[in-house]
Amino acid sequence: MIEALSEPFFQRVLLAGLLASLACGVIGSYVVARRVASLAGGLAHAAFGGVGLGYWLGAPPLLGAALFGIAAAIGVGTMERHARGSIDLWVSAAWAVGMALGIVFISLSPGYAPDLMSYLFGSLLFVPWEYVAVVAAVDLFLLACVGLLYDAFLAVSFDDEFAEVSGLPATALSLGLLALTALAIVTLIRVVGIILAIALLTLPAAAARRFTPRLSRMMALASLLCAVAVVAGLAVSYQLGVAANVDVPPGPLIVLAAAAVYALSAFATRKRHHGGTRA
Repeated sequence: MIEALSEPFFQRVLLAGLLASLACGVIGSYVVARRVASLAGGLAHAAFGGVGLGYWLGAPPLLGAALFGIAAAIGVGTMERHARGSIDLWVSAAWAVGMALGIVFISLSPGYAPDLMSYLFGSLLFVPWEYVAVVAAVDLFLLACVGLLYDAFLAVSFDDEFAEVSGLPATALSLGLLALTALAIVTLIRVVGIILAIALLTLPAAAARRFTPRLSRMMALASLLCAVAVVAGLAVSYQLGVAANVDVPPGPLIVLAAAAVYALSAFATRKRHHGGTRA
């Protein structure tokens, strides 16, 4: 792993993963705090429609994913507030329609989409510098929004009705948070792919929540834990390739590392709780 850091491609890959970890930790904390993990999963899969649209129109697939994801976020969020029926129904619809549209658009596209699997399962080892710049720009935008609206977002995350009674535009804030969630998911598409993005968005934040109830500290710890998972996944992928000549993509390994982080956090907090009870 140490020798890999001297290679330019690995520096680029590591930087992309660490930048994505920042967006993941900040927005993932809101997703966990609001208990909307299933909704975030729907947005991730809905973004695949934008990937297909990008292929069909010859536009950047990530731009299409961002626009589709934001549209799905606003649509599902609006239905949740104003339409009757279970939110699970709307999430399932966004999930299925997004994936179906993606397949249709790709089928209509001329030629062959050679890197389609990279959008489904990630391709961190092949990200260009342009992607690193996009993730950095998204990070800056997310941090600016969260910094300016931290108290308002905090209010709607923990008590939506109280926020509305207090005079805050709760609907606009909730939809804005969902739109930011869609943007955060876009940063994860090349890291772990659309299929696995929801796991990396929620597992580090859920682990961080076991150690602190404060949202700001939860964001910082979740970003750190996500970075740990990224580094661990990259290290294992690199070592398997060098030592065993086995080509295992880092995306699934990163998600497995995030799952291990969550399992360790659960074990640590349970052990601490039982130790305090015996004392």
